[in-house]
Amino acid sequence: MAGMLNFTPTPIFRPISTRRTTNNRVLSVKSSLNTSETPSTSISAPPNFKAPKPKPFSVRPDKVFDILGASLALLFRLTTSVLVSGYSVSFVPAKEIPSDQYALGFAGFKLKESSKLGPRPEKPIEIYEFESCPFCRKVREIASFLDLDVLYYPCPRNGPNFRPKAVQMGGKQQFPYMVDPNTGVSMYESDEIIKYLVGKYGDGNVPLLLSLGLLTVTRQFWNHFIVLLRRSFY
Repeated sequence: MAGMLNFTPTPIFRPISTRRTTNNRVLSVKSSLNTSETPSTSISAPPNFKAPKPKPFSVRPDKVFDILGASLALLFRLTTSVLVSGYSVSFVPAKEIPSDQYALGFAGFKLKESSKLGPRPEKPIEIYEFESCPFCRKVREIASFLDLDVLYYPCPRNGPNFRPKAVQMGGKQQFPYMVDPNTGVSMYESDEIIKYLVGKYGDGNVPLLLSLGLLTVTRQFWNHFIVLLRRSFY
């Protein structure tokens, strides 16, 4: 014996209509699932609006010397730490670059960038230093060259915040002072810090411009002097 059950599906959301009378006023509320009732909007330009004409990139005449002054520090650095360790570029077929990665494309090819970096530290390296110290600048450059995550603690003369902490941890008023929380290693001396970071998180080779001893320090001094000279004009 077979039977058949027929029923009409009932929508979950029904149009709701309520009417409430208060004194002589009538309040009516109605909801609907009909999306076609959404009012259309249009956006138009203001009256007398004229789109600006595209112009090639150029430097304002009154900012030329500012741009040149900002470039002097790069010249004294001799491009050290501008690019990370082992940086290289090559053109490869566009299909070799995943679609979710950005790359500069040209005529069916894309620019592939690569570098040769060592293992990445799980926790940021901690460096206690101050801006005007040429030895501290050397350490900042190697950290940039190795693309490391670093927590910099500024310790200017008579600074009440991090300078006492650095002295308490290391026992000296000497900078830069590095702490690697990943290995428990801490040390002074910029050259020793550079060798440690390159050996632990790089390929073991110290960049030439950071291994020239007094010449490297002199270069860092003139770099800082240029920065101070530019600031004096503001």
